[in-house]
Amino acid sequence: MKRFIAVLSAGLLATGAVLATSASAQAAACGSGNFCAWTDANFQGQKIEWTGDDGWWESNMADQDSSWANHGITGPGIKDHVKVYASANQLGPMTICLAPGQEVGYNGVANDRGDSHTWAAGC
Repeated sequence: MKRFIAVLSAGLLATGAVLATSASAQAAACGSGNFCAWTDANFQGQKIEWTGDDGWWESNMADQDSSWANHGITGPGIKDHVKVYASANQLGPMTICLAPGQEVGYNGVANDRGDSHTWAAGC
């Protein structure tokens, strides 16, 4: 019985540590319904927010994106995923795709490669 209580206590402590870590994680500051990109990792640096597609990111964000957040609205028939592309007008390869609510603080493959994006029904 003592062993059971010790194992149960250890499990509860571990769960509490995970919950505390999750609760203290900072969510990206990105408006509801928007896709956001930052010039630095972990949602730092210059930020741009979009509500729709953009075929050419301005020079202050093009090829300088390091973190991303999709706070788009989801529902039946709504394009709620965001695809980021390495060239203007969504012509280059896709660098990253974000599902609704997804926040990516850094991705080495997509880092500093985005030039345009589009809202889509899926990845």
